Amino acid sequence: MGASEKALKMADLAIEALENTKAEEIKSIDISEVSVMSDVFILACGNSRTQIRALADHVDEALSKAGYQPKNIEGYDTCKWILMDYGDIIIHVFDNESRKYYDLDRIWRDGVEINVT
Repeated sequence: MGASEKALKMADLAIEALENTKAEEIKSIDISEVSVMSDVFILACGNSRTQIRALADHVDEALSKAGYQPKNIEGYDTCKWILMDYGDIIIHVFDNESRKYYDLDRIWRDGVEINVT
């Protein structure tokens, strides 16, 4: 079945915002067949707290302009890992150390890596 059309559209907007803000190691994973929590996970890294905050801000701005509102956003206090839950997609913006430590790439390896753009 795969990710919904809506989720793929949202993911495309989020990835474009991440790319425009110079995110690193962007990866999108279709988890619709292995989880009921969401259709797509997007993982990305920033090099500083300021960049991580800017990445999250740009994603939120892009999705908000398209009419998508977050269910929850957390992690702005430390900016080591900002989690943005939009229901159909969940965006994780990490610093490099946190991404390696939590290793969501490995945990969600049963999902299918997708190219959205």
